[in-house]
Amino acid sequence: MNFRRHSLKVRLYISALVLCLGTALAVGVARTQPGQNALPYKLDAGPYRVEFVRYDWHDAVRQRDVPVKIYFPASGSGPFPVILFSHGLGGTREDYEYLGRHWASHGFVSVHLQHLGSDDSVWRGSVNPMESMRQAVRNPANALHRSRDVSFAIDQIERLQIEDSPLRGRLDLAQIGVAGHSFGAFTTLAVAGMAFGLAGDERTMRDPRVKAAIAMSAPVPERREHLARMYGAIAIPCLHITGTLDVSPITPQTSAADRQLPFEHSRGPDKYLIVFEGGDHMVFSGIRRRRAPRADVELDPVFHSLIRQATTAFWDAYLRNEASARQWLADGGLQAVLGARGVFKKK
Repeated sequence: MNFRRHSLKVRLYISALVLCLGTALAVGVARTQPGQNALPYKLDAGPYRVEFVRYDWHDAVRQRDVPVKIYFPASGSGPFPVILFSHGLGGTREDYEYLGRHWASHGFVSVHLQHLGSDDSVWRGSVNPMESMRQAVRNPANALHRSRDVSFAIDQIERLQIEDSPLRGRLDLAQIGVAGHSFGAFTTLAVAGMAFGLAGDERTMRDPRVKAAIAMSAPVPERREHLARMYGAIAIPCLHITGTLDVSPITPQTSAADRQLPFEHSRGPDKYLIVFEGGDHMVFSGIRRRRAPRADVELDPVFHSLIRQATTAFWDAYLRNEASARQWLADGGLQAVLGARGVFKKK
């Protein structure tokens, strides 16, 4: 599809959606106290030694660079499922290392993209970094390019499978997942199949090669009348994660509760939601920049452990089709491990 023509079709709808960026009812809800069958899931690093490689890819069609950092199992022949990770506004390919290394140690290849135009170049050296970030998130071109970056990166991963690279012949290209945080959660849901446009003229940026998705701190549009149609269009398994303090200084008018709407308006089965008690917007990033919005950052390692467990189980369930992982997610294991730290819902 012609990129410029497609951008015009979705520009107005994405503009409304990304203004709120920062960065079917539930069947099961539980708040289980720790110790009640609270068996952790792959709590520690896995059996694979982890290495990484950086590439600076160039998309000649869009005349756009797409830098990536790839964490991969250095041992074992594979094939290994592939995860594409999309950072939040102002981030880079170097962020979310705690996830990339953990997933790779358990036998996944984790490809961390850097999206030019909504990466750290937005705020570095800016006289008013917050306003620069607000302008970047309001620009529909950034939202469109991000989704195209993911699909382009999958094309390049397919090349690594057959070319001379550390990953040659070691990738399971039939099992690809996508994950992201904040603006990256928008990117994730877009690639997963979220619908844009008016009724009867819906368009998507779905990439059919993606089989499962994890959206952390997912954004929502200011206008809410089409949420069921938007999120109901996502047919693949999806894990949503947010927190009770999940607000962004970029769009403080967006409440933490709003970030549960993508799950609430999605259609099951295989849709999950975790809401961390006391989890804020930056808990997912693995870093704390100046003037972090929450003072009790000592909770970050607790939440990071829970995120690693839940996401690894989700990938095992839906990229490896492991029945034990799906059972841990759906039948009480995750609920018990969360305990008083969060609420779990599923469809």
